[in-house]
Amino acid sequence: MNRRYFLSMVGAVAAFAAVSKFTGLAGALLPSDNHAATGAALAANAMERGGAVANGNLNDRTTKAKGIKKVIKTDAEWKQILTPEQYSVAREKGTERAFSSPLNDIHDEGIFECVACELPVFSSKAKFDSGTGWPSFYEPIAKESVQEVVDKSLWETRTEVLCARCDSHLGHVFDDGPRPTGLRYCMNGVALKFVKS
Repeated sequence: MNRRYFLSMVGAVAAFAAVSKFTGLAGALLPSDNHAATGAALAANAMERGGAVANGNLNDRTTKAKGIKKVIKTDAEWKQILTPEQYSVAREKGTERAFSSPLNDIHDEGIFECVACELPVFSSKAKFDSGTGWPSFYEPIAKESVQEVVDKSLWETRTEVLCARCDSHLGHVFDDGPRPTGLRYCMNGVALKFVKS
């Protein structure tokens, strides 16, 4: 690649980023760190699902999904609300030990809420026994209740499931579930709270 071509490409990207500043695309094109890249990915995902981007900035992690207002707290505030195990899973993307959640054995009618912000995310009507040791559902209570983002943290690419209101890590979704969706939302029980009907 010759120097003139390289410099013209750098100039074009910089100009586009500057012009795009008002639409929030600069953060998506030139993320300064992983946090910004994750925010851009979440915003793009929310926009695909019909949401909006607050203040036109993809990096501020305040995306909205069809009327769901974001809950944003500092790490210190989350640590006051959540137990250490809940914090590890919901805020640090940990995974609870298989077969350790009492939610595996719940067969009553009710709603499973995000443990951090109490947003209803799954219904007991969509719960099934996957045999994996984690509470599993074939669909969320509403598409807008969760956000799905690409997760490349392990040796394989997976789809991470986040609470749409507070961005808490709930688990992952796989395409080996039952009918009617064929999906398996494999959730950490510690990231959920069951409210009986």
